[in-house]
Amino acid sequence: MVNVVRGRRHVNPNRPDKYGQTPISLAATEGYEGVVQILLGRRDVNADAADGYGCTPLLCASSRGHEGVVRLLLEREDVNINRADKNGQTPLLMAAESGSAGVVGLLLERKDTGPNTHSNANQMLIFLASMRGHDGVVELLLGREDVNPDGPDSDGRTPLSWAARHGHERVVKLLLGRQDVNPNMADNRGQTPLSWAAESGREGVVKLLLGREGVNPNMADNDGRTPLSWAALRGRDGAVVLLLRQKDVNPNIADNLGLTPLSWAARQGKGGVVMLLLGQKNVNPNMADNRGQAPLSWAAENGRERVVKLLLGREGVNPNMADNDGRTPLSWAALRGRDGVVVLLLGQEDVNPNMADNYGRTPLLRAAENGHERVVELLLGRGGVNPDISDHAGRTPLSAASEDRRKRVAKLLQARKSPNLQIATQLNPNNPKYFPSSP
Repeated sequence: MVNVVRGRRHVNPNRPDKYGQTPISLAATEGYEGVVQILLGRRDVNADAADGYGCTPLLCASSRGHEGVVRLLLEREDVNINRADKNGQTPLLMAAESGSAGVVGLLLERKDTGPNTHSNANQMLIFLASMRGHDGVVELLLGREDVNPDGPDSDGRTPLSWAARHGHERVVKLLLGRQDVNPNMADNRGQTPLSWAAESGREGVVKLLLGREGVNPNMADNDGRTPLSWAALRGRDGAVVLLLRQKDVNPNIADNLGLTPLSWAARQGKGGVVMLLLGQKNVNPNMADNRGQAPLSWAAENGRERVVKLLLGREGVNPNMADNDGRTPLSWAALRGRDGVVVLLLGQEDVNPNMADNYGRTPLLRAAENGHERVVELLLGRGGVNPDISDHAGRTPLSAASEDRRKRVAKLLQARKSPNLQIATQLNPNNPKYFPSSP
């Protein structure tokens, strides 16, 4: 606002714009030291005025790393160095998060501020800087006796955990150089820095951590998953290579579900990881989980053709290994309609295409009841497949297809001459006595 008093024009230096920003706020945000200095020379300027978001000139300058402006504002007694914005962010937190080591240093020189100021998320300065990868700020903070370099956040994650997860190698090096940093410290989920680095595929960090004496490469989290399990699950080939080079890494450690790294890689279709694991002489390719499913079974169920091919090429892999429900890899592939996998399995001479599960259901019956026409064709084309084997409820593939109105599958089965065909077609498909629901 401009007023005229006795012939003089009076300008209001504190008049805000539509966002609540005053001239000094705008100048501080842009780092215009000369303008800030001129405005601070006026007695009527509010040097601590907050805009609509609660951002003061000091906050705005700190977030942008404008050291000169920050230095000018800190000379004013009416500037509150700890004043937070509407999100609870103080100048010190903003400077640490933006990676301005110079501004952080200026703010820490003041006795009325502290390095352990928390934001709403209870994040410490060194935690914020480590998470963002601001090595200059981290180095500055590590030089202070009142900074805890191993302090966890509300999830139990330390600065090293966050730096490892995001692949900030220079920060990891700084933290590993401290004797008071525990490289095996687990968070609330039980994951260590190595576990996070392996899961995220941060190969440089994995290498740094494995080079640190005392790091446990087999340390499992709350779900029983090791760093190798996480790397296998996510398909992090490079991390898997680094971990397998460690003599003390056990590739057969199963998690709480009984899944090994190989099982996870097979289940997720991570062919590169499967190849690496199968290259280890001490890897058990038939190790079953709590459900009794082996890696081949998981790969077959999920249609991972490349993985199935790799596993079938490994000596000692049992293609007929049944799980706790008696389902073989072929049963799972037939049930899910994975015709590509069925082709691969039927190409094995030692595969039993008539092997029934605990309910008496063969792969052909499973494919028929689910309407997987192509799988039915493939199975019927295999010599030795018996289309008339009934389950414990007396259902045959044909009656199961008729029950579920799988007309095209039923036609395929009817085309296959069988001595029991007439009996099967006489069964009433609407009678639950003959056709109980599938488990």
